[in-house]
Amino acid sequence: MARARRPSPQTAAVLTTLAETGVGWSHGYDLCRALGLKAGTVYPILIRLFERGLVETSWETDPPRGRPARHLYRLTIAGAELARSVAVPARAGDSAPAPGAARLAPRTT
Repeated sequence: MARARRPSPQTAAVLTTLAETGVGWSHGYDLCRALGLKAGTVYPILIRLFERGLVETSWETDPPRGRPARHLYRLTIAGAELARSVAVPARAGDSAPAPGAARLAPRTT
């Protein structure tokens, strides 16, 4: 029986950021910039989420001239459900938030 583990703060931030785009596609580079995380953190997370069926990928179909096509990412239905489940405020006494963790706090306005 597989043990259900809570995603890391970085994974939760990626999920939440992808959830904010709805059904739209996101580039990995844009995720890195939005979260303040390095590519060596974000891309392995995206690969694991894809392998678990939580993210779908596609290649950009019409890249601007002079630039190669980029990979695009968006949440599957299961990924959106997981993103909703991890988007809760941190418990009191937790360690310092990870980069991008501000995106996990509920909006007050």
